[in-house]
Amino acid sequence: MISNKENVRENEKYENQYPELKKEDRFTSPASSLPLYELKMLQEYIHGENLQNLGKHLPHYKKQMMLLKFFKYKKNQKVEVYSRNGDEVIHTLGKVNIVGRNFVMIRTLFTRIWIPYHAIHSAKTPFGTPDLPSGHQHVIYDEELRRKLLTNFGVTVSGKEILKQQFYEELLDTNLKSWKGTRFTIYADRLMQGKLVNVLKEKICIKSKQKQEISINKINYMKQGRFISFFQRIFSK
Repeated sequence: MISNKENVRENEKYENQYPELKKEDRFTSPASSLPLYELKMLQEYIHGENLQNLGKHLPHYKKQMMLLKFFKYKKNQKVEVYSRNGDEVIHTLGKVNIVGRNFVMIRTLFTRIWIPYHAIHSAKTPFGTPDLPSGHQHVIYDEELRRKLLTNFGVTVSGKEILKQQFYEELLDTNLKSWKGTRFTIYADRLMQGKLVNVLKEKICIKSKQKQEISINKINYMKQGRFISFFQRIFSK
């Protein structure tokens, strides 16, 4: 049998080896024999290698996976995006607001901009902007929110935009459903302007002087005024 003194000595030895794992009066098990800072760097390297390997085996999805990873890392930070609409190159500078499965929404002081991944030619951090970690984008979970997520996950998440972004990677058509009744400028095979009146499975309906339909796959760029759309959403409800 192990005596109490031996248990105390073992605990003291463990505390000296892993002081960072102590939580109140208890200890968590170490995830690795490596120091936590080295383990974090190794994990990031492994995730990057796994993503590269996936891209090699799924070449048609590589661009989408890489952009998704890049914009998630840059959430709420400033990015510079070059996208194409036919022969035109569109330069966009703003903060990453929403990262979807097949699009990114970038916000400037006066404008919201939706860019599908298929139209993006290049994306980077603007020169002179610090490359900050993305930890500040996490949601703060209090006990009340934790309880709601455990007991009524669907209703809780669907009721808050920040939770939807945290748990789901929306498709462009799914995201646009929440913007019905607001005015857009759309770049595709032709320039379209009008109010978004309906979102179907593979197309959207825009109404200006007359109703027009456009396939979502043909959309290369969408933008709207932030303050005008705010009042339009209120009145449409």
